[in-house]
Amino acid sequence: MRSTESILAEWCHKPAPLLPLLHAFHKRDGRITEEAIDALAEALRMPKADLYGTVTFYHHLSLNDGHREELRICTGPICAHKGAHDILEQLAPEGAQAMACSGRCDMDIPALRGDETLAWQDGTFVPAPRTPLPATNPGGLRECVFAHIREPGRHTLKGYRATGGYEALGKVLRDNDPGALAQLIESSGLRGRGGAGFPTGAKWRAVHEAPGDVKYVVCNADEGEPGCFKDRAIMDHDPHAVLEGMMLAAHAAGARVGFIYLRYEYPETLCRLEEALREAREAGLLGENIFGRGFSFDIHIRRGAGAYVCGEETSLLNSLEGQHPFPRNRPPFPVTHGFEERPTVVNNVETLASTPWIVLHGAEAYQALGLGEHAGTKLISLSGDIRRPGNYEVPLGFSLATLIEEWAGGMSRGLPLQAVTMAGLSGGFLGAEQVRSLTLDEPSIRAHGSFLGAGGIMVFDSGRNMKEVAASAMHFFADESCGKCFPCRIGTKRLHERLSGEAGPADDSQWLQELQDIGRVMRSSSACGLGQAAPLITDSMMRFFPDALARESEGGENA
Repeated sequence: MRSTESILAEWCHKPAPLLPLLHAFHKRDGRITEEAIDALAEALRMPKADLYGTVTFYHHLSLNDGHREELRICTGPICAHKGAHDILEQLAPEGAQAMACSGRCDMDIPALRGDETLAWQDGTFVPAPRTPLPATNPGGLRECVFAHIREPGRHTLKGYRATGGYEALGKVLRDNDPGALAQLIESSGLRGRGGAGFPTGAKWRAVHEAPGDVKYVVCNADEGEPGCFKDRAIMDHDPHAVLEGMMLAAHAAGARVGFIYLRYEYPETLCRLEEALREAREAGLLGENIFGRGFSFDIHIRRGAGAYVCGEETSLLNSLEGQHPFPRNRPPFPVTHGFEERPTVVNNVETLASTPWIVLHGAEAYQALGLGEHAGTKLISLSGDIRRPGNYEVPLGFSLATLIEEWAGGMSRGLPLQAVTMAGLSGGFLGAEQVRSLTLDEPSIRAHGSFLGAGGIMVFDSGRNMKEVAASAMHFFADESCGKCFPCRIGTKRLHERLSGEAGPADDSQWLQELQDIGRVMRSSSACGLGQAAPLITDSMMRFFPDALARESEGGENA
């Protein structure tokens, strides 16, 4: 067993040390002990109260014995319909606990035990299979992020370089024009693929132009939105594309240090990324004077500890710094005051993995991947009541109905489509009528009061009780609210109480009015996107599924 002193010595001198220190103690002791808290408080000069608050905030850290090795079963929206709650009830006497969506909606019901992902098969949990490769799109359409991901050995440095890997980095270092690189990415029309949609090249330029010599690149790999699992596929099968994208961002922004903030629930992905970093360092692709061009850059991985709000970039930065992961007030923005108050690029996995292709093929080629006036492609994580769940790269502007009915094989249980979620859960629901005319781009989706976000879409057939689905979704938001602002902290709880029947006026019109009023306050005054987006659950239910909301109605049958 490692000593406390050796753990502190390994991490205290490295950037962003708190999360790896907490994980090291948690792994050694099975929990965060009072002795570990004392040692961390002294070594990092942090108040013990702050450390206790941080530890108890995260789902996968605990002060209690045995928590780390207990079975944690995913009870997200898709797994719930596969029977996750029945399995949890069956195994609860053995210490099993519920876990929010763990980003494996395309696979069997997952669970975590320690650092191993398991899957429910034939009445027991067994080691989970590797992340499935994305299926080739049936339309034979040109791809960007998935263009080479299916090549054998693509996850290795040798496999990555066999199909042009790191050629983009070599090109921009030879050109040595950070401004031109930022302009190329901006001209391509690439926007942030994590949900916010900010122009990527403009963000890189803003960090480059911000005052100060110390700058950072942060890859947001905390893919916590229920129904989203595309970033996991990229990192598992094409990790070097993410690293090269970070290097391109660093060159354009003037950064020397980068971080990958990886969600806790992807332990196997952590190993894959660590191996890719080892390969890149040994090949001289990370570190000092890369390609002999005077460009120096290195990347550190920091594993999250289970908090949906850390997908919001300023909460992520606070978590990375070892602070309580509340969202920050903006302005100032991370491009000028990011990690440790330094200018910081924060991009998600898909965004970064898109950039090497753009550098090699050009801005116009990327624009041409989209349909009509839309530029580029979007990865869609599709799950639920469909025959072929998985990740699909589609042109922006592509028909959602075609994706569901043709590419994904249609409905799996032979029942009509009833609803889909957009942006994971954050975009609320759309009905079958909307799906028929919808195209996968922001203007089309926003016309129906929703948004594309990170690209998670869950499909529900007519056998699903939409009021129960909505109540479960709001329970998730209430549980994941960081508690910083009372509109979100209280509003999500009140909306869940009304959807679940725990509270609310007896009069139907007053009940509906309360849903509207609570949602209005949350949208206008919540501190971050969680509280602003959660009311889309109830708004979309009132708009598209009023019969399911009627309290004398049972919605659809429970299946």
